[in-house]
Amino acid sequence: MTRGAPIPDTVTLHVPFRIVKRGGRKEMQLPDGAARPRPRVDNAMVKALARAFRWRKQLYEGLYGTLEELARAKGVAPSYVSRVLRLTLLAPEIVEAILDGRQPAELKLDSLLNGFPLEWEGQPRPELGRGAHGDRAIDPAAPIGQVPASEPQTSLCCDGLRQTA
Repeated sequence: MTRGAPIPDTVTLHVPFRIVKRGGRKEMQLPDGAARPRPRVDNAMVKALARAFRWRKQLYEGLYGTLEELARAKGVAPSYVSRVLRLTLLAPEIVEAILDGRQPAELKLDSLLNGFPLEWEGQPRPELGRGAHGDRAIDPAAPIGQVPASEPQTSLCCDGLRQTA
C-alpha cells in the first residue's frame, strides 16, 4: 500500500450562498442550478392554514354565528379571524405546495395575511412563480397579493364578496 500526498491540516471549501429570513428564521439560499436540499415545511404557514380551515368549518357547522363570536371565543381580534379565513381562498395547488414545503421562498405568511387576488388565476403558482395566465408575471419583489391599480379591487367581508372600484 502506497501513500499519496500528505493530508493537509486545513481544507477550504467555497460554497456560494446567501442568508435570507424565512418564517422568522434564517435560511441558506443556494444559487440557481445548485442541487436543492429537501423541502422545508413552514410550520407557521401550515398552522395558519389548519386554523383557517378549522374556523371555516366551525362557522359552516353553526358552532359560531359570526366572526366576532369566533374571535371572542379564540381570544383574537375579528380582523385577524377575517385575514386568516381568507387563506381558505388560496388555490389548491398553492395550499398543497405550502403543506409539502414547496412554496416559493418569497411567499411569506405575513404577505398572505395582508391580501392576495381572490381569483385562483391571479395567484402566484409555486412551480412557475406567475399566475396561470402566463402574461401576468408576479413580481417577486412585490408583496404577495398586491393587485395592480389598473384591476378592480375585490375584498371579502362577513356577508360575502364585494367588488369595489
